Amino acid sequence: MKLRSKLTKPPRIEMMPLIDIVFLLLIFFIFAMLSMSVQQGRQVDLPVSDNARQKPATPISLTLQDKNGTILFFLDTEQIQAEQLIASLQQELQRQKKEGLEESIQLLADKNLPYQQIYSTLDKINQAGFSQILLQSRPEGQVQQ
Repeated sequence: MKLRSKLTKPPRIEMMPLIDIVFLLLIFFIFAMLSMSVQQGRQVDLPVSDNARQKPATPISLTLQDKNGTILFFLDTEQIQAEQLIASLQQELQRQKKEGLEESIQLLADKNLPYQQIYSTLDKINQAGFSQILLQSRPEGQVQQ
């Protein structure tokens, strides 16, 4: 009597579950990196804009704050004098170039500041050598923290 041997297919690795797991890991790491971004500027009451979107944190932020009629300048969280603004910004620009970072600056200005003060500050930022200036606002309906 002749025995028939069953033809068995060779084992194979299913790719779909592997692709699903890799995709989920990718999403996990993307969200983990996004949650690590930190804004370095000081807290001010930003103006409202319909087109406001959250930008990724930039390496440097300049904050203008009105305190009893006096304009205060903060480079990240450190307060600087108006006379030192251009020199401090040039130092930060050199640091960004040295570290290979994007040469940009966030400008966070209190919504009650006069337009002339903001325009003068933009001139000083341009004199320091920054070409990309990000004016920050908050989306309409978002509560100020």
